Amino acid sequence: MYAWPPVDVPTVAPSADVPETLSVFDTARRELVEVAPGNDARMYVCGITPYDATHLGHANTYLTFDLVNRVWRDLGRSVNYTQNVTDVDDPLLERAAQTGQEWEELAEDQTELFRSDMRDLRVIPPDHFVGAVESIALVIELIEELLPSGLVYQVDDPEHPDWYFNTVAAPGYGTLSHLDEAEMIAQFRDKGGDPDRAGKRHPLDCLVWRFARPEEPSWTSSLGAGRPGWHIECTAIALRYLGSAFDIQGGGSDLIFPHHEMCAAEAIVASGQPLAEAYVHSGMVGLHGEKMSKSKGNLELVSRLRHAGADPMAIRLALLDNHYRDDWEWTPDLLERATHRLAAWRGALNNPTGLPAAGTIAELRRALRTDLDAPAALRAVDTWVAGSLAVDSDDTDAPVELAVALDALLGIRI
Repeated sequence: MYAWPPVDVPTVAPSADVPETLSVFDTARRELVEVAPGNDARMYVCGITPYDATHLGHANTYLTFDLVNRVWRDLGRSVNYTQNVTDVDDPLLERAAQTGQEWEELAEDQTELFRSDMRDLRVIPPDHFVGAVESIALVIELIEELLPSGLVYQVDDPEHPDWYFNTVAAPGYGTLSHLDEAEMIAQFRDKGGDPDRAGKRHPLDCLVWRFARPEEPSWTSSLGAGRPGWHIECTAIALRYLGSAFDIQGGGSDLIFPHHEMCAAEAIVASGQPLAEAYVHSGMVGLHGEKMSKSKGNLELVSRLRHAGADPMAIRLALLDNHYRDDWEWTPDLLERATHRLAAWRGALNNPTGLPAAGTIAELRRALRTDLDAPAALRAVDTWVAGSLAVDSDDTDAPVELAVALDALLGIRI
C-alpha cells in the first residue's frame, strides 16, 4: 500500500548545550526513558480503521509521532517508521453494510482521505504503510509460529471454531497497562472484546483468527477459511518490518489496553523478546465533554476544517499547543488563536532582519528532545517573534534560520 508524498525536511545547523538523545515517557516503566540512542531508530504506530474521516484525535496522535520522527532525524538517526491500516475489521464491515457501499471501496475512500489530511498537515509518511488485507499471509505465518507454544487454540464451537491466543499466559502480561484482572476484563468488554465467549481458556484471551461467517470476507489458510483478529495484525506487521525490541510502539492512550498489551504478549511468545523498548501514548482529544469517537459521532474532522478555509499549518499549531500526553478539549477558539499566532510568526519571519535565532533554535531542540514539549517550543518562538518586532535588529540570517528550524523540527512551513 502506498502512503502519501514525501515531505522535504531541511537540515538545521547544530546547537550547543542541547540533549544528544530523545527522552519520552514510557507507559510501561512510568518514567522518561531515552529512545534510540544509537544510529538507527525503529517505530511502529497503530494506524486507522478506515470507515470514517480523520478526526482531530487521530491527527493529534500522528502529529505526536511525526515530532518523534523529526527529532530523530535532527539527531542524525536513520528512521524506520511503520504504520498499519486495518482495512478489514468489524467496524468497517458494519459501516459498509449500513451505507450499502462495498467494504473495499469504503476502505480505499477513507484511506485516501487520511492520506490527503496527513499530506496537508505535513506529516512525514511512514516508510512502510501496510494494510491488513495485504498482510494476511504474515498473520497466518505468525499464528503458525505460535502454535508450538501451546498458547494458540480453537474454541469448542462446531459452527465457529475460532482461534484464540492464551494472552494471560504470556511472560510479563499486564506490565504495560498496570491494570488488575477485573479492570482488564471490564475494559476488554467495553472496547469490543469478548470476555464472555464460551470455550475460552480465560476471559482475556484474544481472537487471532476468526472463522468465516456468511457475507463476510475470508481467506483460505491452514487454520481454515477466515480473517485475522485485530491485535495479531499489528504484531505480525511490526515484527516483519521492524523486527523485535524496536524503539517505540506508539498510539493513542486508548490503545494501551487491550491492544498494545495483547500485541506485546503475542510478540514475546513469538520472538522471545519484547515487542518494543518503549510504549509511548498520546492523550485523548475531547469534544463536548467526551473523547472524540467515531462510535459516538462527536467529531471535528481535519477535512471539514480544511474545507471551511482553515490553514493546515494553523490546525497543526493548534494541536501542537497541547502536550502530547495530556487529555484536552477541542474548541473553535484554539484554531482562532493558532491562526493569529501563525500570522504573527509569518509577519516576523518574512521581515528582512530579526533577533539572532541560534538561542531560540537551541530552546526548540531542548523542549522537543525532552518529552516532546511542543508547547514550550511554541512559546520560545513567540518570545523571538515579540522581541524581533519590538526592537531594531540587523541579523539578516535569523529569519531564514528560524523558518528552516520551524519547518524541520515542528513541521510548520512559513
